[in-house]
Amino acid sequence: MSVEPTLIPIDRIAPGHRPVGRAVMYQSWRSLLFLHWALPPEVVRALLPPGLELDTFDGKAYVGLVPFTMQGIRPRGLPAVPWLSNFHETNVRTYVHVDGSDPGVWFFSLDAANPVAVALAKTWFHLPYYHATMSLTTEAYSGTLSYASQRNRPSTQGSAITSIRCIPHGDSGPAEVNTLDHFLLERYFLYAFARGDLFRGQVHHTPYPVQSADLLIFEETLLAATGLRRPETSPIVHFSHGVDVEIFPLRKLPK
Repeated sequence: MSVEPTLIPIDRIAPGHRPVGRAVMYQSWRSLLFLHWALPPEVVRALLPPGLELDTFDGKAYVGLVPFTMQGIRPRGLPAVPWLSNFHETNVRTYVHVDGSDPGVWFFSLDAANPVAVALAKTWFHLPYYHATMSLTTEAYSGTLSYASQRNRPSTQGSAITSIRCIPHGDSGPAEVNTLDHFLLERYFLYAFARGDLFRGQVHHTPYPVQSADLLIFEETLLAATGLRRPETSPIVHFSHGVDVEIFPLRKLPK
């Protein structure tokens, strides 16, 4: 009589612990807007590189669109430089793991407003960065935020833009463990693929203080530019004022 193997749940707590060793870079992530849609797993899985497995929640795959602003970026031991250390970014991402461990993020694209940072990130972290013209404004009285982005070199799928206006509301606090919110937000590993090799990096920060937000204006073509068809349903929306982040070295994984 055969016995079905017992599936061990993915550990989603340990990745949030600070790793041993020294960080190589420091950053502050501010005014983060997280928009997520559920997609059929087979659609998203087809876009992943070898070695990565799709991470799902209740059998659903999720794709996220995350605009925010980066501040105080600096390598360890060096000061921040204003013209290089502060810029806006928007990423399109999904969630993955390797052999049932180290759940993390796979980036389909990252648009950033600084061409030097784009070039360095492509070289050092093997990530698909694109230079874009971007803005982020906040209305002091209402707290309404407006994100705008246009990629300077459109992809073969067409333009790559975002135009989002939102207003955060409600109490702010960390996502509860074992919920969909925690699955979508609390990610501390990132993966990259270059020249046939898979790489893993790690970041550390306190849990996001998150709250709800209402979308007032929403237009985007970044998902289509990366080859994904966005569902017609409204996204799951979270907002966070931000966290301070330690960046640890990128490591090549064994084949």
